[in-house]
Amino acid sequence: MSIVRNDWTTEEISAIYNKPLLDLLYEAATVHRENKDYSEVQISSLVSIKTGGCPEDCSYCPQAARYHTDVKAQGLMPIQEVIDLAKEAKSQGSSRLCMGAAWREVKDNKQFDRVLEMVKEVNNLEMEVCCTLGMLSADQAQKLADAGLYAYNHNIDTSEEHYGEIISTRTYDDRLKTIENVRKADLTVCSGGIIGLGETNEDRIKMLKVLATMEKHPESVPINALVPVEGTPLQDQPRVPFDEMVRMVATARIVMPKSVVRLSAGRTEMPTSEQALCFMAGANSIFAGDKLLTTPNPSVKSDMEMFDILGLTPREAFKNEKKKAAVEA
Repeated sequence: MSIVRNDWTTEEISAIYNKPLLDLLYEAATVHRENKDYSEVQISSLVSIKTGGCPEDCSYCPQAARYHTDVKAQGLMPIQEVIDLAKEAKSQGSSRLCMGAAWREVKDNKQFDRVLEMVKEVNNLEMEVCCTLGMLSADQAQKLADAGLYAYNHNIDTSEEHYGEIISTRTYDDRLKTIENVRKADLTVCSGGIIGLGETNEDRIKMLKVLATMEKHPESVPINALVPVEGTPLQDQPRVPFDEMVRMVATARIVMPKSVVRLSAGRTEMPTSEQALCFMAGANSIFAGDKLLTTPNPSVKSDMEMFDILGLTPREAFKNEKKKAAVEA
């Protein structure tokens, strides 16, 4: 049985990452199958509740106000629209709804109050509720927890060494501080990264080391492949080869054996055969729906067909954690 470790060294993770691909795949699949629910894959839906106009300069993101992309800025959604989308997602098999707002940081204002109401309403639908709203204080994290939030997403994106090449408007430490605040509120953490940003294999290994040496591993680790968007500084980056996605998923599975590893952005470019290798390597979650915030994603219909072919079943909500009741003010 794999032991959860928090003392991984760069050399150890590098040795895993650089194994011959089939050896790595076999080892990761063995770790994954120690979990009796290895054939369950969580279906999550990601809704952009506030789109575009972001003041950050993340080089990959079409929602940054400074880049000239096709993304049209939209204000914060009405609560009822989010509830309707949540119900639709649940009817299509999603057990988690992730709500994303293109903010640099959360501000204590009426918009945040509306997000808290969204969290309460979606929590009442018996779905895991996740938010990704930018930087967060400890007090704001607690307010989200009191509203019934289950998870908070805050990706570290890449290694600390490569980070400055991608983002200049917030620091790596800012990101780690937000994750620390999320933990203080006893929320589950969703944090991973993106490959294809021009990073080296060493950067990928170091990013995994940051996650795998946290005092408590993130319960959810998204592995994204860059989807280059015209108008962003990374618009000309080549597609991430599928074997590199398999390698990242497999290494994440081995060094964080109990975390949910999310096969996230980039699936539109991956046929079923390539995604199957990622599931074998330990991926056990996907995002469903035609869009991931603003980038394309496979349709629910095609994902359900893939589940049938591969013998996968949707994972129910709150599989390993109890649902949190909202705290009445």
